[in-house]
Amino acid sequence: MDKVVFGLVGGGWRAEFFLRIAKALPEHFSVGAMYVRNPDKAENLSRAWGVTVYTDLEQFIAAGGYSFAVVSLSREVSPSFIAKLAAAQIPVLTETPPASDLEGLISLWETVGGAAAKIQVAEQYLFQPMHAARIALARSGRLGEISQAQISAAHGYHGISLMRQLLGIDFQNVTISGREFRSPIINGPQRSGPPAAEETVEADQKIAFFDFGDKLGLFDFTGEQYFSWIRSNRILVRGNRGEIVNHDVAWLESFDNPVYTNLRRMDAGHGGNLEGFYLKGIIADGEWLYRNPFIPARLTDDEIAIAESLARMAHYVRGGPSFYSLAEGSQDHYLSLLLDQAVATGTAVTSETQPWAL
Repeated sequence: MDKVVFGLVGGGWRAEFFLRIAKALPEHFSVGAMYVRNPDKAENLSRAWGVTVYTDLEQFIAAGGYSFAVVSLSREVSPSFIAKLAAAQIPVLTETPPASDLEGLISLWETVGGAAAKIQVAEQYLFQPMHAARIALARSGRLGEISQAQISAAHGYHGISLMRQLLGIDFQNVTISGREFRSPIINGPQRSGPPAAEETVEADQKIAFFDFGDKLGLFDFTGEQYFSWIRSNRILVRGNRGEIVNHDVAWLESFDNPVYTNLRRMDAGHGGNLEGFYLKGIIADGEWLYRNPFIPARLTDDEIAIAESLARMAHYVRGGPSFYSLAEGSQDHYLSLLLDQAVATGTAVTSETQPWAL
């Protein structure tokens, strides 16, 4: 893979993922320029990461030296930046979600010219190694026709994105019904680190059914799952010939010949292995369902997934295929908004075909 030079708009905690990836994989990625509004923050970022940081967006655009720009800003302000970059003919890889509400999603779609705009969304969950392996297996045909996916792994649009990928759903309309459940839990680690003392907090759990007619999605998530030591994720994918339950897999080779296996992480660096310490990939029944393209960098699964988005964006800019379009990102956030509505009102809601789905 040729080295990818990208621009970065934003300096928050999510933006630092892109900076860390470029530092960990200098042969693959480089940050050509950054934009942040605050001069003090710009100076600190430039000193810490060795990157040229602009505080004027027009200067950032004029500077060039990058093949696309990553927009890592809040959903409230990112649409205006996406539109300005698109108007300047700069391809954009934007963080999720691309806008804060349905009105904003439609406005952005119309402003940039819809599918004609060179915009992709940095939805990383489908590229996380274990999820990528599950998606590959679901699409392989071994499980037969997939009819159900139960997702308890990520909030809102992230979880819905995984659901769509595993079910093979594009922009079909869906009826969503949901409920909310609160329960106490001992507080666990947060972004800032482990807890300093025992504290009981209220966990807010959202459970929703996504009825696509011939396919069913079940969304079940509480925010504590992201960091908690005692709340794990769960994935169930069912087809007429087999299923995935977390890491366990079963399918029928023939009606009377079941096969049982598991999704196994293959890591270097265990025991006497001296190759380094990194994920090699995911195997099941002797087949590599996922291979890590960024060996030997020591990256978390989420960082591997974000690096995959960067690599795919570079390929897309050079004429390659779309990998997670503005339309897909808009659809997943739209369904996430309907999920919240269904949960808040206790009334089923049905999606309507939006401009990006036409």
